[in-house]
Amino acid sequence: MGNKKLVLIDGNSIAYRAFFALPLLNNDKGIHTNAVYGFTMMLMKIMEEEKPTHMLVAFDAGKTTFRHQTFKEYKGGRQKTPPELSEQFPFIRELLDAYGITRYELENYEADDIIGTLSLIAEQNNYDVKVISGDKDLTQLTSPKTTVGITRKGITDIEEYTPEHVQEKYGLVPEQIIDMKGLMGDASDNIPGVPGVGEKTAIKLLKEFSTLENLFSSIDQVSGAKLKEKLEGNKEQAFMSKQLATIERKAPVNIDVEATEYEGFTREKVVALFKELGFTSLLDKLGEATDTEVQQELEEISYEIPSEITDDLFTDHSYFYVELLDDNYHYAEIIGFGIANENGRFFLPTESAIQSSIFKNWAEDETKKKTVYDAKRSEVSLRKHDIHLKGVEFDILVASYIINPSDNLEDLAAIAGKYNVRNIQSDESFYGKGAKRKVPEGDALAGHLVRKAMVMSQLQETLDDELHRNEQFELFAELEMPLSLILADMESTGIKVERERLEAMGRELNERLIEIEEKICELAGEKFNINSTKQLGVILFEKLGLPPFKKTKTGYSTSADVLEKLAGKHEIIEHILLYRQLGKLQSTYIEGLLKFIDPKTQKVHTRFQQTLTSTGRLSSIDPNLQNIPIRLEEGRRIRQAFVPSEPGWAIFAADYSQIELRVLAHISKDEKLIQAFRDDLDIHTKTAMEVFHVSDDEVTSNMRRHAKAVNFGIVYGISDYGLSQSLGITRKEAGSFIDRYLNSYPGVKEYMDEIVHMAKQSGYVTTLLHRRRYLPEITSRNFNLRSFAERTAMNTPIQGSAADIIKKAMIDMDEALKDKNLKTRLLLQVHDELIFEAPEEEVEILKELVPLVMENAIELSVPLKVDYSYGPTWFDAK
Repeated sequence: MGNKKLVLIDGNSIAYRAFFALPLLNNDKGIHTNAVYGFTMMLMKIMEEEKPTHMLVAFDAGKTTFRHQTFKEYKGGRQKTPPELSEQFPFIRELLDAYGITRYELENYEADDIIGTLSLIAEQNNYDVKVISGDKDLTQLTSPKTTVGITRKGITDIEEYTPEHVQEKYGLVPEQIIDMKGLMGDASDNIPGVPGVGEKTAIKLLKEFSTLENLFSSIDQVSGAKLKEKLEGNKEQAFMSKQLATIERKAPVNIDVEATEYEGFTREKVVALFKELGFTSLLDKLGEATDTEVQQELEEISYEIPSEITDDLFTDHSYFYVELLDDNYHYAEIIGFGIANENGRFFLPTESAIQSSIFKNWAEDETKKKTVYDAKRSEVSLRKHDIHLKGVEFDILVASYIINPSDNLEDLAAIAGKYNVRNIQSDESFYGKGAKRKVPEGDALAGHLVRKAMVMSQLQETLDDELHRNEQFELFAELEMPLSLILADMESTGIKVERERLEAMGRELNERLIEIEEKICELAGEKFNINSTKQLGVILFEKLGLPPFKKTKTGYSTSADVLEKLAGKHEIIEHILLYRQLGKLQSTYIEGLLKFIDPKTQKVHTRFQQTLTSTGRLSSIDPNLQNIPIRLEEGRRIRQAFVPSEPGWAIFAADYSQIELRVLAHISKDEKLIQAFRDDLDIHTKTAMEVFHVSDDEVTSNMRRHAKAVNFGIVYGISDYGLSQSLGITRKEAGSFIDRYLNSYPGVKEYMDEIVHMAKQSGYVTTLLHRRRYLPEITSRNFNLRSFAERTAMNTPIQGSAADIIKKAMIDMDEALKDKNLKTRLLLQVHDELIFEAPEEEVEILKELVPLVMENAIELSVPLKVDYSYGPTWFDAK
């Protein structure tokens, strides 16, 4: 076996680098994940390239260290860690635990000191050592046995420091790095050094005098009266700075190097964490080779596969499971049914069931009650066989979601496991996953589906009791259950998309892209591949001489944030940004939508995810129709392809105006906010007037833009860092803006304090309709976890209540359309908007009916306001 190799990682430094190198990313629970994602990418790269036998990630234990006794202003100039980063540290620690990587922190010491101490011990035991950090101070540890990798731009671009590289770069040996810091100081750590002495002067002095001690003992030999005066006047400060920059290599570390042995990761833990964080692309990278899952030992069960379907298979109440292999159930075939009731347990093969009039009559009989798993999916899949599922009184999936929306449980086995109901395999374990997914032969399928029906019978009473105990049964029975069948209607109905119009838009976009490409090449003075980052980087930063903000291993970064910073510096930039935006429209939205047009119906049948988000909002996939970009005119025009499915019909769209801010006014009871909405004022102008202390006619468009950002920022729990990023202002300005807002609306401030207090007492927050979100971290001793939970406590009741209101409006609209015997159909819900198709003669009725119903979905202390529009396409209904 080769030499032992210890990799030591500076956890805080790499997390900071990852956070600032990547755009803010969120998972579906609203947790920021960019630092964790970058950290994970770096870990994967290290495993692959370094193949360590031992690993440890060191963290700073706290804000104060032994260095503060020497100089209390040490690291004093640093800005407070953005909460969007703080909340990610617990996940980074969880990631390391899942990977089986040792992590360590030591009270009163920094990560550097842990790394310095362990690298020395490792060297003495003949280990090869690799240190990874973003802090160049660590280059002082470089030796024949220790290489220090310093991240440059981003996190995966690493500069390797060996003693030879230090010599080549500075003309110094590694030990002299601390002398250099003693002279030049370090602004990032607030180490003062000698004022007026920079890197060049420090290196020059050290080449001549070797050390700080030699320099000051031979001070008379220093040439230049001014420099000599600076040195003599700051001698103590120079030695103190050297001391501060010196890494402690004999820290009282109580972990043995041998204990850092890396034995590989626990795949199940890593997979679970990646799924929680939404790291889909990283899940693919894990591959199949490490799959060690074993099938459970299952108890024997008895069941029947009837030779013919008869009435006595069904009773007044049955547990009924409809099985599909593919997630996209609009196109998946049913592969069987599991049924359990007081007459027995049965497996019904698909063909015999769907061809049976007895089965169809039972499925469509409202009086024959059914408990199902995912009523919406079951209904949509049965409709393809002209069977309409009726009599559903309980949905296991929906009930489980309402009880705790943060669980994000994948299948029935996962829900069963949560309640300690066993004797069922997960679908992934039973069918396999990915390309290996298949239906087992023989009786195995029958047994699996019957087990599912049995498990539902064991779960229903427990879930029912919990819903009643939590005062959530009404939310379940009167909102989510009726909604699931309305969503099934919407999914089955679909929305018509004109393929020819989309294809024509695609051709037009192609022509635009060619024109822009020609213009870009003309401005560049040569032809090149715009989609090649390398070629584009050379044009922008070498040929045109624009300032490069980031550099990667392969060349210059031309990411969107870099290009936006260059806007206005050269005409070429706006054309490149437009080229990229239009290219994204072409590939993601035009080509993407064309793929989802059903050849039979000429419609797209999106799937609404009812049991996914922690706030209760709906999302949509295959395709995602809630995300069609509307900022660019070309993006808005994509909606021209969405048309009514019948001649002489129109698209009718109605949306709530500022519903979340109205909910905030109601919940916070803030008098100024309530009055502003009752007086039907422009809320962003009103906020600008309050915050900037100006009159209505003095509010500028920029003031209103800032007010709008903070209005919505408050709703979404934004921090000073988040607001500074969205407005392009400093964190200090953003913080001051938020403070002024909260002073202007004291009720909002009071609500925020009160909701956090209540969440700490009960462990959860609720919406107006009793939807809950549990926040176990709200009382955590860990500041980062607690801060995220506090922000979530503030914004969930607002966002969740808005989601409840539009769901209630959908149910009320469905009822109103049936009561009035209208042909109008509800097609889509896009955030705060409902989209219908209607015969032209019904449009006049809808103009009165839709606002009336939507505005009265729930009674608030402020009026709900609905705007509507209509036209021959979705684009015209704006």
